[in-house]
Amino acid sequence: MAATGSGHENWSSRSAFILAAVGSAVGLGNMWRFPAEAGENGGGAFVLFYIFCVLLIGLPVLLSEVLIGRHGQANAQESVRKVARDSNAPEGWGVIGSMGVFAAFLILSFYCVVGGWVVYYIGVFLSDLFQTGLAGGAFEGRAAEDVEGLLPGLFGNGGLMVGLNLGFLAVTMFFVARGVSSGIEWVAVYLMPLFFVLFLGITIYGAFTGNFGDAVAYLFTFDASKLTGEVMLAAVGQAFFSLSLGVAGMMTYGAYANRDTNLGETSGIIAGADTAVALLAGLAIFPIVFAAGLSASVGPGLMFQSLPIAFQAMPFGSLIGLAFFIMVFFAALTSSVSLLEAPTAWVFEKFKLKRPVATVIVGLGAAVLGVLSSLSFNDMAEFYPLGFIPLFAETNFFDTLDGVTAKLFMPIGAILTCIFVGWIADAKLIDDENGLDGVLHQTWRALVRFVCPVVLAIILAFGLLG
Repeated sequence: MAATGSGHENWSSRSAFILAAVGSAVGLGNMWRFPAEAGENGGGAFVLFYIFCVLLIGLPVLLSEVLIGRHGQANAQESVRKVARDSNAPEGWGVIGSMGVFAAFLILSFYCVVGGWVVYYIGVFLSDLFQTGLAGGAFEGRAAEDVEGLLPGLFGNGGLMVGLNLGFLAVTMFFVARGVSSGIEWVAVYLMPLFFVLFLGITIYGAFTGNFGDAVAYLFTFDASKLTGEVMLAAVGQAFFSLSLGVAGMMTYGAYANRDTNLGETSGIIAGADTAVALLAGLAIFPIVFAAGLSASVGPGLMFQSLPIAFQAMPFGSLIGLAFFIMVFFAALTSSVSLLEAPTAWVFEKFKLKRPVATVIVGLGAAVLGVLSSLSFNDMAEFYPLGFIPLFAETNFFDTLDGVTAKLFMPIGAILTCIFVGWIADAKLIDDENGLDGVLHQTWRALVRFVCPVVLAIILAFGLLG
């Protein structure tokens, strides 16, 4: 494992970089949020516009972030500052990296709370598997209302919520503390292939035992009447957030990329894999939900409430439910590792600390916020930390962190990244890094300079006004 001039490690191979970056992008946004958003926004119209937005917005911003990291070969803040220095621009542009690092830290703290829910459902299905055996449906003899009530029951148990959150965070810290090669890359190289094997298996299971035809029609039949402004905005937002943009993760991972890695081609593979996982998530979940006669438009409860009920009526329901949530755990862990790595890299480089020490410092900070987020579903449900701001007037601690990062930090960071790469940074420096030429290069530059900032500004405005 070679080190760069800044002391950074490098990925051992291009494939390791791709797996790590795909793991960073593929997470609960694909497995939980995408099916919920597709269900709430009419299926095909949302899905097809989402794919269009990945190409139009997501991929250009993704390449911009990765090339900044690769040129800087340091934490996100220092990478932006290096590009600025080499472009004879003010180093104050480093604020882009700082905002991304802070956003990643905030997201990590509540992301691990949701990761704890996944761990809880692994335990639920494992216990049920021992009780009901392999062949039967899940939760044999239990009413659907009882299965649906599992999540609210978890929410009401503050101690369990805190314990699950801290457990998931501790696993994340373990891998980040081990470094790039022994920790982060290990998670990517071993867990991502397992994730895809489980994912394909469950999708095939749904195709044969569920209502696959209706799911395909629902996801890919374009109905122009359903393509409203609200649906388009939701699709743009999902494309942006699904790729983990605006949170310094791709800049940080880009810093570990070797000079012989074609970033344009690699970014295309990452965006393509992330989109494929989102679509497969729909093809894995909706056939099972439709076969059980359940609604697709139940929002965030689709994965944690509707799907467990659907497994009741399916053969091998407990086993498939267990495999499904293990798969989701792998996806959640690869993303949480990325979220922790961005602030950890900043801390250990900024203050010249050893990686394990920096990991513990960042992890403890995230743990404090995570405990408050966990308790916001029960003991602190009526605590509104930003209640004096109309936008967050009745928003609990968990939703406040989610709202501040999604509505402010991420879109603002991405807008500034586009302005910096498209207008401020030296054009030759950018051209040397991006791996594009000809029409592709001209298209990418036009998107970064003109289209992406405008669309992201619209997302920002609607988020603040809505």
